[in-house]
Amino acid sequence: MPLGIYISIPFCRTKCSYCNFASDVFSRAIFEKYVDRVCSDIANAPQVAADMGGEIERAVDSIYLGGGTPTVLEPAQLERIFATVRSQCDVSPEAEVTVECAPGTLTPRILETLLGCGVNRVSLGVQSFVDQEAAAVGRLHNREKVLDDIGLLRAAGIANINIDLIAGLPHQTAESWEFSLKETIATGAPHVSVYMLEVDEDSRLGRELLAGGVRYHAHFVPNEEATTDFYVAACERLGAAGISQYEISNFARDAFESRNNLKYWTRQPYFGFGVDAHSMLSSANAELDAVRFAPPDSLERYINGADLQRTAVSQLAALEESFFLGLRLTRGISLQELSAKFGDDALMNARQTIAELIEDGLMELRGDLACLTLRGRLLSNEAFERFLAADASVP
Repeated sequence: MPLGIYISIPFCRTKCSYCNFASDVFSRAIFEKYVDRVCSDIANAPQVAADMGGEIERAVDSIYLGGGTPTVLEPAQLERIFATVRSQCDVSPEAEVTVECAPGTLTPRILETLLGCGVNRVSLGVQSFVDQEAAAVGRLHNREKVLDDIGLLRAAGIANINIDLIAGLPHQTAESWEFSLKETIATGAPHVSVYMLEVDEDSRLGRELLAGGVRYHAHFVPNEEATTDFYVAACERLGAAGISQYEISNFARDAFESRNNLKYWTRQPYFGFGVDAHSMLSSANAELDAVRFAPPDSLERYINGADLQRTAVSQLAALEESFFLGLRLTRGISLQELSAKFGDDALMNARQTIAELIEDGLMELRGDLACLTLRGRLLSNEAFERFLAADASVP
């Protein structure tokens, strides 16, 4: 099965107040050291896979540069990363090659570089088409700049564009959210990602919300009920416009689903490089299903060669993953396929859990496919936990 490649670029022009990723603003002096380390890791991937007990394929059908903001790198640094991947892997001519971009970083030189590197998909971190909302969380762009960048991408021949939106930003209202949805649809972008604002201690805004403070416009954040309403409105508005929901946070027109995303949810192999970049490979040990591993989320520790953290995925753990990853997909999971892979006895408790979740209105059966309802997607963590509890009792 072809491999997916994910490369983490943890550098930003500014750190958004809601961001809980392993990214930040760093001096450009460290960029080259980081690229050196990433390229070294890519070159050593076969040995790393062997050391971790995983199997690796040379065939690659998706490459994803995420962040952070990969487009803050110098053109020569981007070129070097892509050249290293292509020298070590057999990248399919039809591969999906995505780069995340912050609006305003697509200079003519960077755009030329992306095209030269074979990039055919760009994910724009828009978050909101309302300038006040974008500014409140530290974004440096406005609506006009987003539209300009989309025009530049299309003129360059890149029409496969994703727009990221966040429901629940400070100052957001039902009316302003409707405006962002309307503008998103009007762009004609074939893929949209919608995330509900996360409230946790891993972001400045999240910490302020938990503390009940007012910094970072925290006192203007909509309540949980309103944020849920925004998400439901997005599902309805995007779906009516032909941008169908295929995963809890992702929507696409026909044939524009993200190959990178689908690898995660369907448990296909992928190899991550860079700070906090996770990997999953098939296990070389027949008694295990897979191996997962990742470097630290500290830039300093990563550059200094800190050890990878490895997790062996047993057959039971793989079954659990099949539920809490596969159920993120709107189409759900095939019980027949799971039974063929893991055995019907292993699914016994899971079938009981499915029946209970159907009774609670969180799941439904469509023939052989078990999938979450809209209510189930809103309460997905509760549903996933029920499967973990059920599968834990399987010998």
